[in-house]
Amino acid sequence: MRHEIRFSGYGGQGVLLSAVILGRAAALYDDKYAVQTQVYGPEARGGASMGQVVIDDEPILYPEVTEPDIYVIMSQQGFEKYGISAREDAVMLVDSDLVRSRPDCRYYEIPATSEAKGTLGREIVANIVMIGALVTATGVVSREAIERAVLDSVPKGTEELNLKALKRGFELGERA
Repeated sequence: MRHEIRFSGYGGQGVLLSAVILGRAAALYDDKYAVQTQVYGPEARGGASMGQVVIDDEPILYPEVTEPDIYVIMSQQGFEKYGISAREDAVMLVDSDLVRSRPDCRYYEIPATSEAKGTLGREIVANIVMIGALVTATGVVSREAIERAVLDSVPKGTEELNLKALKRGFELGERA
């Protein structure tokens, strides 16, 4: 089954890394096909940035995301630029700390930033909290695959913190 996932937030939140991690989890550890793309430009720090992943059980013939069915939105500006036109049957995870608007599709409010800051002591892992919530809320990849992909992708010495963030995200996604 094909899934088109769009991640958006502001530059510096790790949105693009999240897309890379999800694609890696699908392609390397879940025996699926995946293609990841991202938008660069003035979004680098502070502006809305966006990364996308196509995941499918079959070879991907068209690698572009045309109509996302899953969204991960981590900022209000990201919602306004990349999430506002979500189709009705899509699923959206929004960082309830930073996104004021709510979509017309099914959505889950995930307090990723406050959990990263308060519970884990490092706001920088909010994107990993969101990835964990994404996996348990949608089942787009397995927990084992995402855990391995996170460990492959984070800087050495931060593995324990990132695993805690991922597990906290799993818990939040289960409650969503």
